[in-house]
Amino acid sequence: MTEEKPLAAAALPPGVSQDALKKAEEFIEADEGAFNRLSGFAGTATTTVAVTMSLFHLYAAVAGAWPFTDAPIIPTQPLRYAHVAFVLVLSFLLFPMAMRFRNRIRWWDVLFGIVSAAILIYAIEGGDDFTDRATMPTTLDTTLGIIFIVLLLEATRRTTGLIVPVISVGFLAYAYFGPYLPQPWTHRGFDVGQIVGQLFITLEGIFGVPVDVSSSLIILFTIYGAFLQHSGAGKFFIDFSMALMGNKANSAGRTVVLSSFLLGGPSGSGVATTVTIGAVAYPMMERAGFEKNAAGGLLAAGGLGAIISPPVLGAAAFLIAEFLKISYLDVIWMATIPTLLYYLSLLFMVELDAKRFSAQTVDTSQSLSLWQLTTRYGFHFLSLISIIVFMLWGYSPTLSVFWSTVLTFGLSFLTRETALTPKRLVKTLSDGSTGVLTAATTCATAGIIVGVVTLTGLGLKFSSIVIDYAGGSLLLTALYTALIVWIIGLAVPVTASYIICAVIAAPALTKLGVPAIAAHMFIFYYAVLSEVSPPTALSPFAAAAITGGDPYKTTLQAWKYTLPAFLVPFVFVLDPQGLGLLLHVPKGGSWVDVVEITTKTALGLGALAAAAQGWALRRTTIGERALLILAGLLLVFPSLIESLMEVIIGHDIEYTATFGLAVAIVVLIKQRMQSAPPEAPAASG
Repeated sequence: MTEEKPLAAAALPPGVSQDALKKAEEFIEADEGAFNRLSGFAGTATTTVAVTMSLFHLYAAVAGAWPFTDAPIIPTQPLRYAHVAFVLVLSFLLFPMAMRFRNRIRWWDVLFGIVSAAILIYAIEGGDDFTDRATMPTTLDTTLGIIFIVLLLEATRRTTGLIVPVISVGFLAYAYFGPYLPQPWTHRGFDVGQIVGQLFITLEGIFGVPVDVSSSLIILFTIYGAFLQHSGAGKFFIDFSMALMGNKANSAGRTVVLSSFLLGGPSGSGVATTVTIGAVAYPMMERAGFEKNAAGGLLAAGGLGAIISPPVLGAAAFLIAEFLKISYLDVIWMATIPTLLYYLSLLFMVELDAKRFSAQTVDTSQSLSLWQLTTRYGFHFLSLISIIVFMLWGYSPTLSVFWSTVLTFGLSFLTRETALTPKRLVKTLSDGSTGVLTAATTCATAGIIVGVVTLTGLGLKFSSIVIDYAGGSLLLTALYTALIVWIIGLAVPVTASYIICAVIAAPALTKLGVPAIAAHMFIFYYAVLSEVSPPTALSPFAAAAITGGDPYKTTLQAWKYTLPAFLVPFVFVLDPQGLGLLLHVPKGGSWVDVVEITTKTALGLGALAAAAQGWALRRTTIGERALLILAGLLLVFPSLIESLMEVIIGHDIEYTATFGLAVAIVVLIKQRMQSAPPEAPAASG
């Protein structure tokens, strides 16, 4: 939550009604939780806690580093406890128990917050003696642990909904009732003391890897995002995109793609990016001739890119770095080519939409020209890329995001309207903390799942089951894994679905020889699909609220826009050159392989985009669409097709990608040679 006012209270763009913005805001709340809007003493007290939390984490990020070499360093374990304490207090104060209690703090909210903080102070004060009791907790330890777990589940229910807590309770039941379960799920079972010891006292449960990442990286990136937002970076990126792409053929669609890329990186939220851009861009798309459902689908697909776009990506990206024990800069590099391919695929779709709908050139003239915008506000680009610059300079991700935040603060004073004055700075620091609550409670509760998986060995058991069902086939294992991630993602947020599947599904892929980085990126990208998949397709539903389209038709349009690009993760795990898309040179290969696999995949996505839209140089026939699908698959999955053909006909088939390219060229030549293009169909989506 980085907006000072609700969207519905902001100045209304022409063509977007207040009711539409209110409805869109409801979808943001569904994604980020229903937020209390507090004033008076309650508002001041909550803001104070939030600002204190941001300052505490900023201090923790630089304690012991230059020029703060004499500052006391906060140890890892107390930092995790303190982080969760802040998160739970704010969650109980800012998220109501039920909608009828909204916009007021009730006595039980204060009580829950105080008890949560008191239990974690008990854990911090216990020090090593407390952690040494993990295998044999005292009665007091067990009692406080049970109370804490219940409070954590309630805070998570408030911030993310009922599904994640229910799944966590299911895992707790699995740990306790292990001996009574049928094969192959049975295990020896654990009593309450053992479960509480694992989850509450050790660093392999609630306070494990997800909370470690949340307390050391995710919170800092939300603070950084708040600084960017309140210094006007979001508005600048949209205005810049409109000025750059305006007054050209298909300016509306191109503006959505470019602004989604620029705004999505620092945002990291698919729904918020969709709504922010949609409120400004949809009137322009409507004037250009875009049909409502297609416009909403494009807005949702663009917003989805926020979760996979460097330099921030989504919260799950930080977890990838920690699970794989690699630097966050490595994750950014791995995401670079897939992100570019994703937006390239969207651009293909947009260009074809312009032909389908006979899109009109829209005048997007603004008070400032492109040159004036760039010279006056171009410093926002420096703020955006500074994290990568600092990491290349040798700083850790934690220090990089800290100094990027400081840089953003300093650059904001280059113009009066972007300056982060004291009043705006307080709001920025407050939003930096409140913006992490949903991700932080998800990470803490996901720690229950990770702890149970570690305690019971469920990860290895589950992977063996998947491989057995797949008959040892890598293709079937990848398909089953994608399906599992997708189904879990329908019910829980991206961060939670990634964590769950990283511990139970990734081992199945790695057992079959898939490199760990490819397996985790595969799971990450399919977890992201939950943003556009019914019944929890919040981004398309929010876009439909703005465009006035049908939510389910808009969701199908969003699927159409994203599906060609979401074939890319299969390349990671099925193609020997697939690591090249993650900027890793395949074993025994060279950088030529990286260029080759990227080029083939890009051409294949172009063919698949044309097939999905039913339009290449002009409207395609059924036969032409079939040939384009064939060409796309041959280009995107040449190694897989060659392997399948070897199984079917008994010998190698080479030059599959070349054949796919030839098929696509034949279709284009055929369309080019047609005497007159068929009349453009009515805009029906």
